[in-house]
Amino acid sequence: MATVALTKDNFEETVTGNGIVLVDWWADWCGPCKMFAPTFEASSEKHPDVVFGKIDTEDQPELSGEAGIQSIPTLMAFRDGILLYSQPGALPPAALEEIIEKVKELDMDAVRAEVEKEEAEGHDHHDHEGHQH
Repeated sequence: MATVALTKDNFEETVTGNGIVLVDWWADWCGPCKMFAPTFEASSEKHPDVVFGKIDTEDQPELSGEAGIQSIPTLMAFRDGILLYSQPGALPPAALEEIIEKVKELDMDAVRAEVEKEEAEGHDHHDHEGHQH
């Protein structure tokens, strides 16, 4: 599978509706992005089970703002809608492969438990007895 262009219209559903989604934040004027693009593309051919999305930060400024993108290229890895990896910089093919393998090997039940624990501790959500704060 080749890469998919992500926009604010399909970002949410792509990230939450697929197992593993890698997102490459890039722009046309960015040299390292151009260097990274073939690596990302080649990897997408090797991993048909992973969605490889690209976001043009020039074209999608709102999305970039929401994601807090500071420098590009930035690579993000999501699995089951959970952001597991976010790092700026063009990666060599081996490093990209390593990230994909790690994301595939993760025990998502453990990750979800961790996320729920963080949400329970740190946010103003209802606590378990259902009282409102």
